[in-house]
Amino acid sequence: MEITLKRTKLDPDFTLGELSIDGEHFCYTVEDCVRDVKIKGQTAIAYGRYKIIVNMSNRFKRLMPLLIDVPQFEGVRIHTGNTALDSEGCIIIGIVQTANGVGMSRVAYQRLMAKLENQNIIYLTIV
Repeated sequence: MEITLKRTKLDPDFTLGELSIDGEHFCYTVEDCVRDVKIKGQTAIAYGRYKIIVNMSNRFKRLMPLLIDVPQFEGVRIHTGNTALDSEGCIIIGIVQTANGVGMSRVAYQRLMAKLENQNIIYLTIV
């Protein structure tokens, strides 16, 4: 499975994007802002291609998508929320896009987890 995150708005406080799966629009995203120098808990991950696994999150106590080998980051996940304030470098997904984030995040997350079920090879490319 190939997931692509296309960043569409780079704001000083947040980053908006669109997520597609195998070339088809799936949902919208919000992340921390893109920075040249990482600030812990306030910086989006670098552009690139990352392998994703689904495993148990110790923090959230449930199965969640985890990005593997993200430079200078640990524990980067795709999860629910509404704005970049709900993220510490993770990717937040939602069905609708707002001025500074996403809405209907839980619906998007449930749909994503259903798609990831039984997938052995998953990659995310951020462009």
